[in-house]
Amino acid sequence: MKLFDTHAHIGLINEDPIEQLIITQEAKHEKVEHIVSICNSLHDFFIVYENLKTAGNIFHSIGVSPSEVAHPGKDWEQKIDQGVEFDRVVAIGEIGLDYYRKFGDKKSQIELFIKQLEMAQHYNLPVIIHNREAGNDVLEILRQKLPERGGILHCFSEDWEYAKKALDLNLYISFAGNVTYRNARNLHDAARNMPLDRMLIESESPFMVPSEYKGKRNKPAYLHSTAEFIAELRELDFEETADVLYKNSLDFFNIDE
Repeated sequence: MKLFDTHAHIGLINEDPIEQLIITQEAKHEKVEHIVSICNSLHDFFIVYENLKTAGNIFHSIGVSPSEVAHPGKDWEQKIDQGVEFDRVVAIGEIGLDYYRKFGDKKSQIELFIKQLEMAQHYNLPVIIHNREAGNDVLEILRQKLPERGGILHCFSEDWEYAKKALDLNLYISFAGNVTYRNARNLHDAARNMPLDRMLIESESPFMVPSEYKGKRNKPAYLHSTAEFIAELRELDFEETADVLYKNSLDFFNIDE
């Protein structure tokens, strides 16, 4: 049995390069074979990438999140152009819209989102999508601009009706530790009903810790708790469920083993 963490902010769990490598090794002991490292800023991407350069089981996504819309950095497009050429960079992200925090204005967020979707199409890469209280706009933009390689709605927080609309597009849906929360009935409904072959899981470390580890900072080693919960929710064998989720991740990121 193997697990694949499709979304972890390793640089936010610990800034120390040695500790970051220890975090990845600890995850492997818990059957987390691969992790996709996510950085909200391009500055952090280049630092974390260098720290984890020797970790062959760690893949990377590069992009400017909506939280950085007011200060994406000088020459941010050229930096993405540079970063996508690095080994084990498998996606553009996380990108998207966040109307909860009101980062910048909506127009600027939408422009940044669309530009990076176009860049993903140019580089033949999939996208990892952030959506917080912007669901209608996210779907409308993706209907027109989703790259051919598709995308992930990461840390899914909508309901089954929304999921059905997303699944009409070339999208996978990724569940984080919040699906394990007792009162997350909308997530339970979506995770129970959606096709298993379009589902992924993530830690979203250091956030969204599974309920089993409440009170602790999240890390990829806790991913098994989310996988176990989903298997139980769907009344499926845990190891068989984990194997399908793992294969889904390899397929989505086009990773050969």
